[in-house]
Amino acid sequence: MPIYLDHNATTHLDPRVLEAMLPYLSGPAANASSLHRYGRIARDAIEAARVQVAQLVGVTPREVIWTSGGTESNNLAIKGVADSFAPARLLYGATEHPAVMEAAESLAAHAWNVEAIAVDRRGHVVDSALQAQLAKADVKLVSLMRANNETGVIQDIAHYAGLVHAAGAWLHVDAVQAAGKMPVDMSELGADLMSLSSHKIYGPKGIGALVVRAEVELRPLMHGGAQERGVRGGTENVAAIAGFGCAAELAMQELETRTAHLLPLRERLEAGLREIPGTLVFGAGAERLANTLQFALAGYDGEALLMQLDRRGMAVSSGSACAAGNGAPSHVLIAMGYDTVTAKGAIRVSLGKDNTADDIDRLLAVLGEIARSLVAA
Repeated sequence: MPIYLDHNATTHLDPRVLEAMLPYLSGPAANASSLHRYGRIARDAIEAARVQVAQLVGVTPREVIWTSGGTESNNLAIKGVADSFAPARLLYGATEHPAVMEAAESLAAHAWNVEAIAVDRRGHVVDSALQAQLAKADVKLVSLMRANNETGVIQDIAHYAGLVHAAGAWLHVDAVQAAGKMPVDMSELGADLMSLSSHKIYGPKGIGALVVRAEVELRPLMHGGAQERGVRGGTENVAAIAGFGCAAELAMQELETRTAHLLPLRERLEAGLREIPGTLVFGAGAERLANTLQFALAGYDGEALLMQLDRRGMAVSSGSACAAGNGAPSHVLIAMGYDTVTAKGAIRVSLGKDNTADDIDRLLAVLGEIARSLVAA
């Protein structure tokens, strides 16, 4: 049986989520902006899902804006806030997802001063570096992820939020990998904007959300529609939104159960990897997502190892799925201070709720065979 170990790239659609979507896939094809009965049914589904997603992260439904996913949410947060200011300064963590990094760097062409914030060997934002950058004038926005998509390392967002707000800036938090895998409360974190995505929590692809506090001025990226309070125009994908809402509710209800299942599996994998000579675990010792482990097997290129595992029916990743296949070393690991060869050797295992101890043992057995073949060669 194939073993899927790439849940940070995407999860499968939970059958209960599909069931919640079916009425809007097979029923009357109503536009939620229409005033007739079928339009009102679609609108009710959208607003019910908005409540479910809001509850997942402890906000009011009015603060939830539907998007096409995490990439759009990150772009809308960064560019939408920037467009409400005259060019100023923007900071982002050096290990952010490319959707944050590239959205931020695009502002340099519009006279913004954009700077990355250094991280330490474990992947945590360097406190003194952030404070020094905030001490300079005119920082308007800081973007930091709650949990890293490659290493799983969790940032102390509540602490950084205090520093950011003291400097008079807004804080955007990319919670795409964190929400549904650990408790995420926007008020407790002190975030002003937060990005979410459905397909990371067993919901459909192509739907996400940006949560925005009422006091934050946000300009739209697209024009020509009044949907989502005029911030994100376009006819809503009712079925996908309903699926996201169901997935969010299930994630909230099952969070403790899923974590209790996943953490021992990750620890089993990490313990087994330490028995393989020369194996390096990235972010070891740092607080990480219960489902995520990134490692390198000494003497093996990450993509070559990925293909070896693929031939044996095991699906893993060599880093962010959004950057797969470009041949470049992980920017996350380079920012953490690792050399290019080590960074290119990285493999990410991201577990899901249906993985088992047998899956872990099969992976470890195959990795042990590969390591022994290297020594023999």
